[in-house]
Amino acid sequence: MPLSASTATEKANILAEALPYIQRFHGKTIVIKYGGNAMTEERLKQGFARDVVLLKLVGLNPVIVHGGGPQINDLLKRVGKEGVFIQGMRVTDRETMDIVEMVLGGLVNKDIVNLINQHGGRAVGLTGKDGDFIRARKLRLESREQPGELVDLGQVGEVVGIDPALVTLLDSQDFIPVVAPIGVGDEGEAYNINADLVAGKLAETLHAEKLVLLTNTAGVLDKEGKLLTGLKAAQVDALIEDGTISGGMIPKISTALEAVKNGVKTSHIIDGRVEHALLLEILTDEGVGTLIRANG
Repeated sequence: MPLSASTATEKANILAEALPYIQRFHGKTIVIKYGGNAMTEERLKQGFARDVVLLKLVGLNPVIVHGGGPQINDLLKRVGKEGVFIQGMRVTDRETMDIVEMVLGGLVNKDIVNLINQHGGRAVGLTGKDGDFIRARKLRLESREQPGELVDLGQVGEVVGIDPALVTLLDSQDFIPVVAPIGVGDEGEAYNINADLVAGKLAETLHAEKLVLLTNTAGVLDKEGKLLTGLKAAQVDALIEDGTISGGMIPKISTALEAVKNGVKTSHIIDGRVEHALLLEILTDEGVGTLIRANG
């Protein structure tokens, strides 16, 4: 059935609106942290995979970093082990680390790879152990209750350095890298690393055009609940200082802020519950989240 004139015009306008963004970002790297509802709801999973494939086909270089907390919890319960968290971070003993590697490096990573490939992409799954490309060390976390004391979280790590060669090679051959946030230490030991942190450091190392963090919120909201966007780094610092940004949003906003302060052009915190949020944020005028840029 042919489109009505008004519907045809609307569709054409949407496509035309995307053109300058496609031209501007052609050949640029976009690092995407994939998590939350977008990773668990079937409709959103399918939409995310299609969006990633489309971005690659129009000339952008998407690099995916994923989480997998709920899936890790599910497997821990199945083996009779309870997940333990301190200050929002998972305590990762050796047995838990084995499960983290099985879930993140295996099950979740390959599900994402398979989904992208089903939609016509060429995805390749990686962990930081592949080519030793994410170097890590044990995270030293200071106790909130007893300042000066360090909390032992087991095999939880922080990024020491990233070798971009492997990801750059895959990009150049039109593959889409899908990265599980597992780092490797000097003795070959595995470390569980926060996926937001890995995405931020990877974006900095790759001199990415954008860092995009998918969340289960609309973005950064002011005290009246209104979405804030087009923020400069100094404005974000002020919003943290006055308490507008607080709680669970602080780690994400800190990652986004550090990225733009270290050379990433823009960071985006977007609502992964919105279908095709990725395309709407990158290829339209309005977007669907909070955009943060450096002070310059």
